[in-house]
Amino acid sequence: MTISTGDRLPDATFTVMTSDGPTKMTTQDVFGGKTVALFAVPGAFTPTCSAKHLPGYVEKAAELRAKGVDAIACTSVNDVFVMGAWGKDQGVGEDVIMLADGNGSFAEATGLVMDGTGFGMGKRSKRYSMIVKDGVVSELNIEEPGDFKVSSADFMLGQL
Repeated sequence: MTISTGDRLPDATFTVMTSDGPTKMTTQDVFGGKTVALFAVPGAFTPTCSAKHLPGYVEKAAELRAKGVDAIACTSVNDVFVMGAWGKDQGVGEDVIMLADGNGSFAEATGLVMDGTGFGMGKRSKRYSMIVKDGVVSELNIEEPGDFKVSSADFMLGQL
């Protein structure tokens, strides 16, 4: 079953790359007591994700924060080393928390899994965005396959 507006995020553990190496972060660590702009991509370093999706959130980080967002987070079914390298390549700095969902457990628990086996990608996360307030989904924007519209930073700014 797919998560919906009004639902609490499932308990999950992500891995993030820090200056001290890989570090675990729980759903509570990321979303507890905060308003978070979360977006998910099918894969780091993939064309739409690298050319539009992640850069849009980096470019609009200050505007999102001005509208009440405490943190911006990106998740993907990639390992922490890939997510760390992609964040560095894209110059995210402190603007976006790069949440590695290496085994896809968060994607599965939210019901937002995409089957990319036909493309040699295995099971991945669907492309989506959500506004999460203290762990509860207040807005959820799931893209149709191949689209990039409702999960963009600009669309989210319009929702805030």
